[in-house]
Amino acid sequence: MSALSLMRGEAGQRFLSHYSIFVVLALVYCVAIIVSDAFVSPRYMFNVLRQVAPVGIAAIGVTYVMILGGVDLSIGAVISFTSVICAVQMDGDAANIGLAVGIACLAGAAIGAVNGVILAYSRVSPFILTLGTGIAVLGLTQIYSGGTARGIVAPGFREFFNFRIDGTVPVLALAFLALVLIGLAIQRTTIFGQHLYLIGSNRRAALLSDIPVRSVTIVAYTVSGLFGALAGIALLARSGVSSTLAGQGLEFQVLAAVVLGGTTFEGGRGGVAGTFAGVLVLVIAFNLVNISGLPYQMQLVVMGAIIILASAVYARVSNAST
Repeated sequence: MSALSLMRGEAGQRFLSHYSIFVVLALVYCVAIIVSDAFVSPRYMFNVLRQVAPVGIAAIGVTYVMILGGVDLSIGAVISFTSVICAVQMDGDAANIGLAVGIACLAGAAIGAVNGVILAYSRVSPFILTLGTGIAVLGLTQIYSGGTARGIVAPGFREFFNFRIDGTVPVLALAFLALVLIGLAIQRTTIFGQHLYLIGSNRRAALLSDIPVRSVTIVAYTVSGLFGALAGIALLARSGVSSTLAGQGLEFQVLAAVVLGGTTFEGGRGGVAGTFAGVLVLVIAFNLVNISGLPYQMQLVVMGAIIILASAVYARVSNAST
């Protein structure tokens, strides 16, 4: 084999390693188009983005944490908690919208900061800590709400985010896309983003290089909590009703999207662009099985199988490139 052929082969493997999730997304989308021509419609696809906005927004923050080498299992509870806080603070008054959104964001960021501080100054497992935090926040949500749906969404709040520009593009979908771009900018253009990869790749080397590991850890989890709050607000805007269990189980969808996008639990690789593609794979797969008329229980089985298959393909391609 010539040197040129070898170089081309290695370049192809590197390309697949970095962009395999986009290949998977293209394949899933092609299958979706064959099954239903609804996926060709811009209106339908923007509605898909609106549908997945809460999961996608939360996944952006969790991506940072996982690049760092951590994990955030409290994200589902944060979504529920901040959704309820936002609705309660609105209390049906449009004048309270700004305050309600601000308080919800502060609450989510505070929960993330607590996770970050504990992890930065102890050796506790991120998995165990954030699992415990999630359980505690779920309890706080029940206490705060009295165990029932509380709060009245202000007039115009839901209508604004569900308004379709030119009859096609929901404002909530645009907000999701804007946050993806902001997430990409943070990852690619800031020192914080660079430090995430350095710490995730080799924490010991990062410490020896005087990188502020503790500070970056605290900021990463705080940002994750903030994006969790934004996801809770998006969920409230989409449904118009607060629920103490609104975010229950969403942490698994968030983690699935992040891992599908190529951000591993080991840290040091992946990114927001891959996460966005992973989110799209999940939501298209879900809509695909939904259109097929399968019962909800079977939809979960098919979705799980798609996640496993896509992850296996990604792992195989990644291993082949190393």
